[in-house]
Amino acid sequence: MNATTTRGALLAALACVLVGGSFTANSILGAYPYAGGQFLRYGLACLLLLPAAGKGAAGRLRALTPRQWGRLAVLAAVGFNLAVLAAERTAEPAVPGVFVGCAPVVVAVLVPLLDGRGPQRTVLYGALLVAVGAFTVQGWGRTDGAGIAFSACALAGEVGFAVLAVPLLRPLGPRQLSAAVCAVAALESAAIGLTADRGAWLRRPDGVETAALLWQAVVVTVVGFVCWYMGMQRIGAERATLFSGLIPVAAACTAPLVGTGSYGLPQAVGSALVGLGVALGSGVLRRAGRERRSRERAFRGNGLPESQGVRVPEMPE
Repeated sequence: MNATTTRGALLAALACVLVGGSFTANSILGAYPYAGGQFLRYGLACLLLLPAAGKGAAGRLRALTPRQWGRLAVLAAVGFNLAVLAAERTAEPAVPGVFVGCAPVVVAVLVPLLDGRGPQRTVLYGALLVAVGAFTVQGWGRTDGAGIAFSACALAGEVGFAVLAVPLLRPLGPRQLSAAVCAVAALESAAIGLTADRGAWLRRPDGVETAALLWQAVVVTVVGFVCWYMGMQRIGAERATLFSGLIPVAAACTAPLVGTGSYGLPQAVGSALVGLGVALGSGVLRRAGRERRSRERAFRGNGLPESQGVRVPEMPE
């Protein structure tokens, strides 16, 4: 694995771990208006990302085609979070989590088909292991038809988050794309809040809610978005999405810190399966095996013939 691929894998892994940790912050914000919280989160993140976007950001945005603007609007849509919240009204949180855990499988098939090529077997096999690992970490909970439907919508949102970003990374780059996504998401959140909640869509958060919103805005959104798009730029959407299996693992590891869950044997087994799937799909196992065989061949090739070997003198009896 070369330096660029390694750096991309580490960036994608870090982004997904941060997102997984944000689920713990979401549990703290249960009483805060959803649209208002998303507006504060993405609005602050946009302000922090603007200096990093560079001077040419405005020109690149103006050069986007209407089709690309449509992709950006859908990419920034907060429908994924809305679908998860709607699913959890009639289903246990594990149900949408299991659906979202299938995103690597869908992306491993869909992205190559959109490019006019067939799926890579190692990536697909790794994605299947990641999905099984995510299911093992979370388990399956109570649900109904509505819960399954909204969970499927959440899966579509997670897949779109990877697929829609690919054509936008080329003209904008990771930092400018992150800033643009946050700006559009803040506007969409404000529109949803004003339409659905009217005057109650925004209020002053208390101390705990402020800390959670700051974590989501600064760490999860600013750092997480930039790392995710930089990782995707280096290793591609198929391999980057493999690391989304780390989201339920990180959520399971951080949940005990606030008393909202526990980490036991199923979580440990699921985490191991996710790690194995990521290693297989990203090519780490294949490269490690190739390097080991290369070292073995080099070792055998450098061995001296027996006639030139060093003879150890026998000690007299």
